[in-house]
Amino acid sequence: MQAIIVTTPGGSSALDYAEVPDPVPGEGQALVEVAASGVNFIDVYHREGRYPLPTPFVPGSEGAGTVLAVGPGVTEVAVGDRVAWANIIGSYAEKQLVPAERLVPVPDGLDLDLAAAVLLQGMTAHYLTHATHEVREGDVVLVHAAAGGMGLLLTQTAKMRGAHVIATVSSDAKEELARAAGADEVLRYEDVAANVRKRCHVVYDGVGAATFEDSLAALRPRGLLALYGAASGPVPPFDLQRLNAAGSLFVTRPTLGHYVTTRAELLERAEDVLGWVADGSLDVTIYHRYPLAEARRAHDDLEGRRTTGKLLLIP
Repeated sequence: MQAIIVTTPGGSSALDYAEVPDPVPGEGQALVEVAASGVNFIDVYHREGRYPLPTPFVPGSEGAGTVLAVGPGVTEVAVGDRVAWANIIGSYAEKQLVPAERLVPVPDGLDLDLAAAVLLQGMTAHYLTHATHEVREGDVVLVHAAAGGMGLLLTQTAKMRGAHVIATVSSDAKEELARAAGADEVLRYEDVAANVRKRCHVVYDGVGAATFEDSLAALRPRGLLALYGAASGPVPPFDLQRLNAAGSLFVTRPTLGHYVTTRAELLERAEDVLGWVADGSLDVTIYHRYPLAEARRAHDDLEGRRTTGKLLLIP
């Protein structure tokens, strides 16, 4: 089969399109024919070595497809099932081995590419708005990078819970997307400090170093900054005493894996997200579908901030 391989971490040139042996499912595993693989910033972090993985490895942590075979002891899925997964490394390939207990069913009538496009970011938006900070009616919420795939989903899920959403974007075209997703106010990044000081109950920040100071300044007393990513680079160390002086603020660095620790929790979040997409409550914007062989271009476009919505690799 064909797959993307990283032998030495680095830039997008580290993504090599190569032929590798077909995997065989072992105990508790399912072999899935990949219909589409989501492209996410965590894939960039893995490729760069920022989040180190043993090499060589197949990147990609999200996908959807059809079960081809199952190993001994598998009861969760059967051959022919349509399934999706997230936080399982190896989806940039024509086939992938996945622990059966980490697969979730794709509802009838929902295209597999939509399932691949929404699961990781959708469940991230779910835990951020339903658990990290349980958004309530009337909460003021700041969403950075609101026109990206993650930002669009966060805006929609926060609006579902009755929030007033302030969105940041970098262009007029991205402003239109954020407003279409339900944002009540849309600002350029440079305007945040002057317009959002001490207004927000929660800030959802996946940008990191470039937005961190404005994110802190945007919080009202006892507000929460959920720093769920670092697209612009990691936040430097800072003095925790600043949180006291700014109003007993909270800062957290959450990750999806800690919010789907059991199969029951995984299914609950996945069923909500995929159900919302299936019934039209949650809109998924797919910016572009790239052939698997063009993974380098997909990463370049993502890192260059030339995209809005989700990127997919299609084997």
